[in-house]
Amino acid sequence: MPASQQHITPATPMGANLVQGGATFRVWAPRARMVHVCGDFNGWTRDDSTLLVRQGDGRWTGFVPNARDGDKYKFHVTGDGTEGFKRDPYARELTVAWPNPDCILRSAGSFPWQDWSWRTPDFRDLIIYQLHVGTWYGPDRQNRVAKFLDVLDRVEYLADLGINAIEPLPIVEYSTSRSMGYNGSDLFSPEMDYQVPDGELDRYLDLANRLLTQKGKAPLTRAVLAVGINQLKALVDICHHYGIAVLLDVVYNHASGDITSQPESIYFFDRAAGTDPNDSLYFTEQDHTGPVFAFWKGDVRQFLIDNARFFLDEYHVDGFRYDQVTVIDRQNAGSGWLFCQHLNETLTHQDPSAINIAEYWGPDPAVVRPQDQGGAGFHANWHDGLRTAIRGVIEQAAGGRDAFVNWQPVVDQLRAPGFRDAWRAVQYVESHDEVYRDRNARIPSLAVGGGRQTRTWYATSRSRVATGLVLTAPGIPMLFMGQEFYEDKRWADDPPNHRDALLFWDGLGTDRTMIDFHRFTRELAWLRRKHPALRGEGVRAVSMENDPRVLVVQRWVEGVGRDVMVVASLNEATQHGYRIPMPAPGLWFEVFNSDLYETWVNPNAAGNGGSVLADGPGLNGLPCSAAITVPANSILVFARDLGD
Repeated sequence: MPASQQHITPATPMGANLVQGGATFRVWAPRARMVHVCGDFNGWTRDDSTLLVRQGDGRWTGFVPNARDGDKYKFHVTGDGTEGFKRDPYARELTVAWPNPDCILRSAGSFPWQDWSWRTPDFRDLIIYQLHVGTWYGPDRQNRVAKFLDVLDRVEYLADLGINAIEPLPIVEYSTSRSMGYNGSDLFSPEMDYQVPDGELDRYLDLANRLLTQKGKAPLTRAVLAVGINQLKALVDICHHYGIAVLLDVVYNHASGDITSQPESIYFFDRAAGTDPNDSLYFTEQDHTGPVFAFWKGDVRQFLIDNARFFLDEYHVDGFRYDQVTVIDRQNAGSGWLFCQHLNETLTHQDPSAINIAEYWGPDPAVVRPQDQGGAGFHANWHDGLRTAIRGVIEQAAGGRDAFVNWQPVVDQLRAPGFRDAWRAVQYVESHDEVYRDRNARIPSLAVGGGRQTRTWYATSRSRVATGLVLTAPGIPMLFMGQEFYEDKRWADDPPNHRDALLFWDGLGTDRTMIDFHRFTRELAWLRRKHPALRGEGVRAVSMENDPRVLVVQRWVEGVGRDVMVVASLNEATQHGYRIPMPAPGLWFEVFNSDLYETWVNPNAAGNGGSVLADGPGLNGLPCSAAITVPANSILVFARDLGD
């Protein structure tokens, strides 16, 4: 007789789930003729006893007694077109055995979380650091894929840097050992090449436990960390103890391009007859570096929403960055937008503290509007306006002393046009897309016209201006890995073929330029965290002069004040007695001066001795002014107080 229906109800979760005495299985395969569940728990037998029961909603269910944590399993699907094994679309873990890995049965609650007191930072307070797990940090990265637990080696570094959120590039399972991550094949399983194998585990266990005990938390056992999925959970848990949120980059617009050639993948899951991509259950005939999900099907929309809910619940993540929402919308007219609305409504209800960030080009302010106003309901959106403008002025300044520098595009994009709140725009000058392989130059190279002479004052000082504008502008600032310590090389996800693209971590101990730039970024990030005005909504360009190449921006907290004045210069000469508008008379502290970071402490730094007196006449609509010294190619910040 078919599989038992003990423990099966309409609320039984999808996939494989351990319960008392065994495990339940539930899978969507509406056109299948038979679905068996085969695994270690039944000797991989395919007979009447392993046949799941078809329900009226196209799902197949069954209870398997004596199934245990760690058992391997698959579904065997017989359809009108073909028959054979299929991986569970909801599998929590896979074996590292491509091209046909097995699914691993895992308990949802086996990890000993200790982050009960953690609170995700307010969205407007976030400073995001984007990294790629497989190449960011770890031993022998030229030949070895870096691991989730390698990130632990840098957790204290990240906390000290002043960032409070990391955004790894996509971390779900893909079929190759190296990838950017945007070709996921199994959306519920973390990338198992990012798992530390048993033979390497002891060092990482010691590291994890040192980090935990430093924060007064209980150490982990080796048995806990030996479970592959628990290594990602340990990373999230420890990041929380060090004040760092974890935002996952997820890809819901398409799946991996190679799933069409993986016989056991989600593609043609219920093995329908024919070859029409529209009959593949989860996908349409459309392509975007891989088959596009069929958002017009409610079950497909629910599958992806379940995926996001899963990572919120079982991995305690703090939000998501959604890849190419533009594709979701435009290649699925009507249904794609509906999916975004359902997704955001569900996740906001489940965890209001988790942020949902879209990558949607225009960018279109409708993406962050409330659903009752026709919006998609995302909290924030990646924005290219300020990025393009900053890169533009840096490139213009690289033309030399007499080149024309036009600040107007920067002024126009300081606050994302049309967005209901300034913080709803994620602002950056470098990202994985921007500086990948043969794409755009990193800022130090751009600062010298795309060249390699990056160990010059021209390159370092202009680079400080670029990063300084991002970290003092409205919005959620994002740094790309290495930007904080002046990495001047493009990056690549395949070091064996691009060995010169790895981050030069040794430079933090040996390269004076990198050491000084890291100090600059660190202290400016902490300045942003100390001064509410730098994180607030208030922003106004109060002076823009292209000939002297100086821009003055006023920042404040709406209804409170606590004004901060930011002065940016791309002039190659120091300017004395330069008069800037001020919102109030009296003493203003010079709380930041980027010129100090050129061979720290720069013995020849120009500046204002720690403070200026705003005692001059009103200027540009503000009630008074101050005569200041503006160092060449610099960022200055003035405030009435020294910060929280």
